[in-house]
Amino acid sequence: MSCIRVGLGEQSYDIVIEPGALRNAGDHLKPFIRGGRVIVVTERNVGDDVLPLLAAGLKGTALETITLEPGEGTKSWPQLERLCDSLLNAGIERSDHIIALGGGVIGDLTGFAAAIIKRGCHFIQIPTSLLAQVDSSVGGKTAINSRAGKNLVGAFHQPSLVLIDPEVLDTLPEREMRAGYAEVVKYGLIGDFDFFEWCETSAVSIIAGDRASQVRAIETSVRAKAAIVEADERETLDRRALLNLGHTFGHALEAETGFSDKLLHGEGVAAGMALAFRFSARRGLCSAQDAERVSAHLRAVGLPDGLAAAGVDADGDALVAHMLHDKKMAGGTLPFILARGIGEAYVDKSVSLADVAAFLDAETR
Repeated sequence: MSCIRVGLGEQSYDIVIEPGALRNAGDHLKPFIRGGRVIVVTERNVGDDVLPLLAAGLKGTALETITLEPGEGTKSWPQLERLCDSLLNAGIERSDHIIALGGGVIGDLTGFAAAIIKRGCHFIQIPTSLLAQVDSSVGGKTAINSRAGKNLVGAFHQPSLVLIDPEVLDTLPEREMRAGYAEVVKYGLIGDFDFFEWCETSAVSIIAGDRASQVRAIETSVRAKAAIVEADERETLDRRALLNLGHTFGHALEAETGFSDKLLHGEGVAAGMALAFRFSARRGLCSAQDAERVSAHLRAVGLPDGLAAAGVDADGDALVAHMLHDKKMAGGTLPFILARGIGEAYVDKSVSLADVAAFLDAETR
């Protein structure tokens, strides 16, 4: 077992990484259970596969369960309203801890509901997808999607605990594992060349279920994100913005495909990271060899490395139109996360969207 502390003053919390953690859930969650009640928010597939493990680990503690449908469409106004009503009807109190048991969608939605119900309730993240374990469960970003774009309505609301059990990854389809892996290799591309090199030789093992490789990937990713969150919790200093590598391009691709299972979030991020490196190479920031090395690795693990591979045939102007709704837009300028090389990402606030559109048009030819 490893325990990583996210130091945020009164909002500090632990991230526990332990194969088989759900079997010991009672021990981990005991300090947070009030009056013997546990309210779990989950989604249908996770509820079938993982909820029984949590129930057994709690050793007789009664569970009250709210089950939602899977998919990005659940991060919506109607589902937020439904979840809030269900929690209030269950008599949720501010001292209670709501458990988010699921992937990034469940964690984001539950965290946002916890942030706004009774002006703030506690919640615990038990992420069940690789993407959620290495990224979305850590850092306190909670949100839903709107017609204007992805994650545009939300709040910063830190969890009380993040409990990560790599064994639950055995329940995931291979496509979900590949999509989650995109957020693993992202940490190497941002600022850790040695980790990227390790990923090049270990990606297949991570996706195939090798536990030691999964634990190393999760621990390295979480430590990197925890350090960034501690330094820049609310993304005001450009440090946390680095975690958005690939996301500006990727969110535009997700919007173009209707935020659906046509393109999973991690797949969009993978394509977006490849695009960010090729755009960086086009601007003379990094070498074409580095950009191709990134694309080749993503292709090797079955992830999209561009527009065609992501199933997107829109022109540059259409994709840039989606970017105009990006929550990072400030003063009419959209910062991009670009790279001077593998492991050397930085925030660039001088990018012309006309140049981005021209680059994307060239990508379609």
